[in-house]
Parts: sequence; structure tokens; C-alpha cells
Amino acid sequence: MKPKMRHFLLSLAGAALFAGLAPAAQAAAPVIALSNAYYGNTWRHQMVEAFQAAADEAKKEGLISDYVILNGDGSVNQQMSQMSDLILKHVDAIVIDAASETALNGIIAKACAAGIKVLAFDSIVSAPCSYKLNFDFKGYMTTLTDDIVKMIGGKGNIIVVRGVKGSAPDNDMYSAQMAALKKFPDVKVVATVYGQATGSVAQAAVANVLPSLPHVDAVLGQGGGDDYGIAQAFAQFGGPYANKPPVIAGGGSSNFIHWWADQAKKNGYATISMNTTPGIGGAAFWLTLDILKGAKAPNYMIMPVATVTAANLAQYADMKPGTIVSPTYTNAWVKKNLLPAN
Repeated sequence: MKPKMRHFLLSLAGAALFAGLAPAAQAAAPVIALSNAYYGNTWRHQMVEAFQAAADEAKKEGLISDYVILNGDGSVNQQMSQMSDLILKHVDAIVIDAASETALNGIIAKACAAGIKVLAFDSIVSAPCSYKLNFDFKGYMTTLTDDIVKMIGGKGNIIVVRGVKGSAPDNDMYSAQMAALKKFPDVKVVATVYGQATGSVAQAAVANVLPSLPHVDAVLGQGGGDDYGIAQAFAQFGGPYANKPPVIAGGGSSNFIHWWADQAKKNGYATISMNTTPGIGGAAFWLTLDILKGAKAPNYMIMPVATVTAANLAQYADMKPGTIVSPTYTNAWVKKNLLPAN
């Protein structure tokens, strides 16, 4: 199924469920809603699928009465409208992957005041009343940047490919990259583009700037599928990159990992991949359900990231095309790793 059609069907299904909710629908068992601001890349598709799989399991077991999935176009206005409707229907909880760290704080405060639990994850918000399930974007991106720069000997020309414009993860990862690069005075950023954490967008953005650049030694991306698009841009350009691509920071996409393994066999290509795991969608669902059932959770929690190196590259040989490295997070995992005090 094509991504655009899948987006429509998921949104339509969510809308249908949503339309049928009565304000008192939560009396017997809760209704949990997912408000996902952006649905335009592989990572977000997989995240929504993880949420839906967990919700389907919970519904089958009678732990929830229903769930809602609403996917947005990346804009604050649309997500704010969706949040307002969810508040009017008084769902029990809203799990939000936000379009902005701050712009939704007002509507989230209204949800909290209405007795609705709010859990922000991945692209979080700063609203004090919301629980937050985040990744250490700055920490892992600092490590990844250091590793990539060391692979090119601490000097050379670099392209920086940013992620989803305006999102908290993009701001955190970009600031971490820039801070890490200050330690390497012989590294020059020759171009900065937005790839929207999407392979096709990243490929076009890099392809557009390559003809005007000096030789590029490395590329720092943000994941979500941009890594393979970046690799394809250099393959399309050819020339000095035909047999020796730059060191591209991997973002966990299976297409990139398969490309990397093939390049390693051909010419000894080496890199490292670190990525946030889209399975967080499932973890966020189970965590929210546990909170609704009375579990005590800290306001701020951290999820692990996935790392692929030459040492474990072969383990991912059978990954399906178009997927991102990620485990499935069960309710048992959530209780053990995110709610250890309960």
C-alpha cells in the first residue's frame, strides 16, 4: 500500500472511531488517542503501527474500550484542532507526538484541566502537566557525530542534513551536532539542508547542493530514513563518489543497512548507525494505559536508542526493506524499564 493511501486510511479509521465516542465512553474501560503531528516518513509510519498493534492487543484483552489514531500534516494548527476535538469528546488520555515543543502547551493544559492524561513522546512538549517519554537526542547525536568525524581523521568537509523542521528532536540533534563539531576545528560544514527525516526529501536536498560543493568527506543526518536517500544522492552524482562514498551517519533504515553491507563487501566501507526506535509508539501506549490504571510515573522518562556497527551489521541482513531498526516494546518491558518503582 502506498504511504499516502495508508495515511488516509489510518486517519479515516481514527476519525470513524472518534465520531462514535460518547463523552462517557471511558466509564467501563478507557479510550486512548494518538495525536501524531507528522506522518511523512518511514519512522512515523512504523511508530503508528507499533501504537496500533499495542492498542489492538489491549482492546482484544478488554483493557481499553477503544482507541483513536489521528495523523497530521506537520502543522501546529491542525494538531491543535485535533486536540480540541479530543478534549470535547473527553477521551481518557492523549498520547502526542507534537508539531512543536511550545505551541501546543495551552491546549495541553486545557486537556489536563479536563482530567485527561497527556503523554508527549518523541517530539515532546514543555507543558508541565504532561508526562514526557523522550530519547536522549543530544547525547546519542553527540556520540554519533564524534564517531563519524573520527572516521574521517578529524578533518574534512561535511554536509549536515537536518530533520523535521520546527520539531524538538531536530532542534536537539542539530544543536548537539554543532556543539560536537566545535571540538574539530579542521572540519568544515559546507552545506546544511533539511531532509525531513525522509529518504526522498533528503536525496533531493543533497543532490541539489552537491554540484556546487567541494569534495564531501562525511554526512551527518538525523535518521527516519534520510540515510539511504543521502547515499542515493551520491550514487546518482557519481564521479569521485562512485567507488568511494563519503562516511554517511546511519539512521537505522534497513535500506541503508543493506546498502552499507553491500558497500563493505565491495570496498570495505565503514560507518556507524544510531537511531531512535519507532517501537516507542507501543511503549507510549502501554505506559499511558499503566498511568490510567494508577501507576506512578516520573514526569520525564528516557527510551534507549539502537546502534549498528561493523560488529553487529550481519545481524540485520534479513531486515525487511523500508523499515527502521526497532524492537517491540511490551507492557512487561515498560513496567520493568520505565516504571521500576511500581
